Amino acid sequence: MKVGVIGIGKLGSIHLRIYKEISDVKNIYIVDTDPAKLAQQPDAESFTDYRNLLGKVDLVSVAVPTINHFEIAQFFLKNKIPVLVEKPITQKLSEAEKLIKLASSNKTILSVGHVERYNNAYLAIKETVKKPLFIECHRLSPYPNRSLDISVVLDLMIHDLDIILDLVRAEVSRIEAKGVKVLSNKEDIANARITFKNGCVANITASRISAKKERKIRIFLSHCYISLDFAEQHAEIYKKIKNQITKQSLTIDKEEPLKKEILDFVSLVKNNKFDTADCIRAKNALKLALDIEKSMSVK
Repeated sequence: MKVGVIGIGKLGSIHLRIYKEISDVKNIYIVDTDPAKLAQQPDAESFTDYRNLLGKVDLVSVAVPTINHFEIAQFFLKNKIPVLVEKPITQKLSEAEKLIKLASSNKTILSVGHVERYNNAYLAIKETVKKPLFIECHRLSPYPNRSLDISVVLDLMIHDLDIILDLVRAEVSRIEAKGVKVLSNKEDIANARITFKNGCVANITASRISAKKERKIRIFLSHCYISLDFAEQHAEIYKKIKNQITKQSLTIDKEEPLKKEILDFVSLVKNNKFDTADCIRAKNALKLALDIEKSMSVK
C-alpha cells in the first residue's frame, strides 16, 4: 500500500519510521509546511500541501496540530481515503460528529490515535475490571514545547479519559475540575474529579510541567486493587486472601503500542473492515475532555 504521513514533527516522525517497518507498505509520501523538516527525510517524496497526495496514496496518517485535524481529515474522507488522525479527533465536538458522519456515508475508515488502547499492560487487566468503584490517574510530562495549541486536558488527560470511559461504561453525573496556565496560554496542569451515575469516582491529574514522566492508573474494585504503569507496561493485582494482601505481578510482553495501532489501521484498510466504533469512542472522550475544560472555566 501507498501511505501518506502528514505532519513530520515528533509524533509524525514516529509514524514514518513505523510505516517503513511494515512489509505491506510500498511507498511513503510525507507532507509538512516546514521545508526544513522535509529535508531531513531525503528518501521520501515530499510535499508542503497535503492535497498533492490525492491520487498517490491508499491511506494517510494525520499528525498535525489539533486545529488542523478537521480540515485535513475531511479532505481525505471526502475522497474516500482512510485516515488515522492523532488524538484528539478534532478540536470541536461538532467537527468530530461531521467527520464520523462523512466516514459513515462514504464507508471510509476513520481511526483515532488513542494509543493506550493498544498498551499490553492495559489489555492484560481490562477483563479483570468489572464495576470499578474508584479510579486514580496520573499522567505527567516535562514541558513538551509542542501541542501548545490545546490544553493539557486535550493533550494528555484525554488518554486516561478514553480508558476510564472504556472501563466504567456509565454516564457522567458530575465534574469538578481545576486547571492552571503556567508556561503557555492554555492549562498546563489540570485535575478533574468525575462522578459517574453508577457511583464510580475517577480522580485524574495531568501535567506537562513536571520534572519527571509518569503514566499510571490505579483501579479499585470490591475484591481487588489494580496498579498499572502505561510507560513501563507493568501491572500488579492486589487481592485480600484470609485477611492478608497478596500481590500478583502480571507477565506482560512489551510491545510498542503505536506500532500495534498503526498495524491495526493498515490491516483494517487492507481487509476493508469499516466500523465507526473507534471514532465514536474517540468522540466520547473528546466530549468529556471539553466538559472538563468547561468546568475549569467556571468561576
